[in-house]
Amino acid sequence: MILLMAQYLMNFMSLLVWKNDEDEDPGFTEKNRTVSSGLSKEEIYRLRKKHVANACILFYDPDPLQIVRAQGQYMYDELDNEYLDCINNVCHVGHCHPEVVAAASRQMAILNTNSRYLSHLNSTYSEQLTSLFPDPLDTVFFVNSGSEATELSLELCRVWNDATDFICVDSGYHGHTRSAITVSNYKFGHPRGIGQPDFIQMMELPDTYRGKYRDLETAGEKYGAEAETLVENIRNRGAKVAGFIGESALSCGGQIILPQNYLKTIYRTVREAGGLCIADEVQVGFGRCGTGMWVYETQGVVPDIVTIGKPMGNGHPIAGVVTTRKIAEKYRLNRPEYFNTYGGNPVSMAVGLAVLDVIKKEKLVEHAHQTGTVFLQELKLLQQRHDCIGDVRGIGLFLGIEFVKCRDSREPDEDTAVSVKKFMYKNKIIVSTEGRYNNIVKIKPPMKFDEANVAHFIKHFDRAISEVKS
Repeated sequence: MILLMAQYLMNFMSLLVWKNDEDEDPGFTEKNRTVSSGLSKEEIYRLRKKHVANACILFYDPDPLQIVRAQGQYMYDELDNEYLDCINNVCHVGHCHPEVVAAASRQMAILNTNSRYLSHLNSTYSEQLTSLFPDPLDTVFFVNSGSEATELSLELCRVWNDATDFICVDSGYHGHTRSAITVSNYKFGHPRGIGQPDFIQMMELPDTYRGKYRDLETAGEKYGAEAETLVENIRNRGAKVAGFIGESALSCGGQIILPQNYLKTIYRTVREAGGLCIADEVQVGFGRCGTGMWVYETQGVVPDIVTIGKPMGNGHPIAGVVTTRKIAEKYRLNRPEYFNTYGGNPVSMAVGLAVLDVIKKEKLVEHAHQTGTVFLQELKLLQQRHDCIGDVRGIGLFLGIEFVKCRDSREPDEDTAVSVKKFMYKNKIIVSTEGRYNNIVKIKPPMKFDEANVAHFIKHFDRAISEVKS
């Protein structure tokens, strides 16, 4: 026992004096962060193909990118080539942020256990997190992923109104578990998907560039009004409305920014029918929009339930469901206890606290607004130079560039989008393509992304388009 206590004390003291100093602590130098397996890239690829399910895809396959370390908004391959990361919204405050890494390391050396034990970290993080939401959103369930958060949020709706039917949005994505897939047209609408379940009604994608309503002043109300018809469809099949779920800005759907009054119109209709309204902030929350912590705020609404994840732990698996005490109590009285083995564990809570602290100290919300404004302006200037750019849209550090074959017809141009993506990869800039036609280059980088990165991106993106279209 004495030896164990001595070892624990030594571990704890070593963490207290930890310094990110290359001379004093060579284990934390940039070079030594690269973990060598002794295997060639070819052998690593062969082993993956042999043992990992092929349904789990690789970027740039069959010549995949092998990333061995990362810092801030940069990633490094096995040859130490530096890549500018323009798509990793998970490592929100920057890859391997030293304060987040230190918080996780310290707590892991002290205690990690399930949330049935009282923990000051769980209580403190719960208080800090819920303080970021308006009344009456004051209660949180901790889970491990956005998919889990979706599962629980849907069950809260079912219990609330003793109902089964949901309204979702075309091209929306809310996770990969069975229930999450049923409300995710991005998944169930895939050629190999399960198809739209009979208990699901789907809103049209509120796309003001390609959709049927394009007037920014009226599009939100017109798209949102469709909810009235869908509620009636649910009643006509003898069912009740459990709820509406929608992303506060659609990522997989093509970086779609919701038109004003869209959510306000839907929420009113769904609530009148007895249902609850879920805002999915898993992709875009924690300040990415640059106007506040949550994108739903730009719509002037307060959801009944908010799902959060990805950036919450900066790469550590933390997610949550924030709701009202009344909704949480209705669940408690009508379902068995909610227990999640890892949800809310001390290490996750320490990480979550560190992330919130970094967002505040480094003023990342303001940074997202400033950098995102410059980025959007520069992209619009490129749009004036290149006819193949049909639309540029975004808010904060959540941006999309839509490629078309003809601006008048707006015919999607997947080939150009994919070719530009490949050109950027060759120039060590990582972007991805998305949308129903895979013709939209999406940008959602770590929040450390700065104006120098914007200039670097614009320079190469301009070259990419010129070369692809020459």
